[in-house]
Amino acid sequence: MSQNGDEQEEAQLPPVLKASVHDVRYFAALLRGVNFVNRATVTIAKTGFVVVVEEARTLLGTAYIFADIFDEYTYNSESAAAPQNSQTSEPEEEEANSAFEIPLNTLIECLNIFGTAGSSGAGTGAATGKYKKWKRAGDDSDQEGDEDNGQGRRSSNGGARGIEHYFGNASDKATGMRMSYAGSGFPLTLLIAEDAAGPTTTCEITTYEAEPHLQLPFESDRIVLKIILKSSWLRDALSELDPSCDKLTFIGNPPPAAATNGKQRAANGTPMLRIQAAGTFGSTEMDYPNDRDVLESFECTRPVSFSYRFGHISRTLRALQSSTKTSLRIDDEGLLSLQFLMPSPKAKTEAATDAFIEFRCLALDDELV
Repeated sequence: MSQNGDEQEEAQLPPVLKASVHDVRYFAALLRGVNFVNRATVTIAKTGFVVVVEEARTLLGTAYIFADIFDEYTYNSESAAAPQNSQTSEPEEEEANSAFEIPLNTLIECLNIFGTAGSSGAGTGAATGKYKKWKRAGDDSDQEGDEDNGQGRRSSNGGARGIEHYFGNASDKATGMRMSYAGSGFPLTLLIAEDAAGPTTTCEITTYEAEPHLQLPFESDRIVLKIILKSSWLRDALSELDPSCDKLTFIGNPPPAAATNGKQRAANGTPMLRIQAAGTFGSTEMDYPNDRDVLESFECTRPVSFSYRFGHISRTLRALQSSTKTSLRIDDEGLLSLQFLMPSPKAKTEAATDAFIEFRCLALDDELV
């Protein structure tokens, strides 16, 4: 009797997550931005969810995916749904987040099961052959993606109920997704369809208990270099570097107080921002001028020079290619933060929040530089 009652109670519990979107390309682009390690930690909350990956206890990649990029997003806390003792229940527990680990590459492959979840239309068009030389051994093959627009069958019944409710109008010709997660120990379930009249696929991806990952706190009062620039400027510079480079150095200098025009700054001879790459075949230096068209914002409290493994910086290319603006920050110990703004396709008409991807990377030790 009690076992049957428990099973009925469990069946009545709402799923922890239920989300849908009529076009998966933007969602897939955000996941691809951090797809350099297969196992990812996903944390779900009412405001959206966060996907975290780490490499070599040095590089931390985080994709912040907000709820309003989905057409439907419902979150029910596991702690709120579970039975609680009246003496121990606390309001804070109702706001607890749910976390699990998942094979990220498997999730992306499921989203692209019809070959229509290629590069997001919200990107800047940078994912072209010009950047194929960044391809490294061990990188996943879905970087370039399928540029096809998801040509699906056109449904003649625009007002049909059921699955079409989750995937928009049939004339959108895009691959839609309905995602659900029942809770700890359950798989992440995806229902993928091109349109209501076309084929559908259900994927169940095994989830694992989340393990603690690398923590790299970035404190604003310790920032010594902070720059905001168009992603295209950084992308073009990095694309010219030889992939065989060993390390990349960011050099920043405070703007001279007396320099009020370009000629005075040029005469000073010290660049405000320099990117230096060094490798087996020599070194390359790229200087950025103090120009609002290049550096939208520049703050530097003291001369800065920190180096990083080039292989770690190259992991940011996927996100950089689809972003419009980049925030580069370095603290007094050399911790690097790169934030890439990923424009939402809904932003202009529906005031959706733009998602962003952040990478944090530890600097090389002095003896290695």
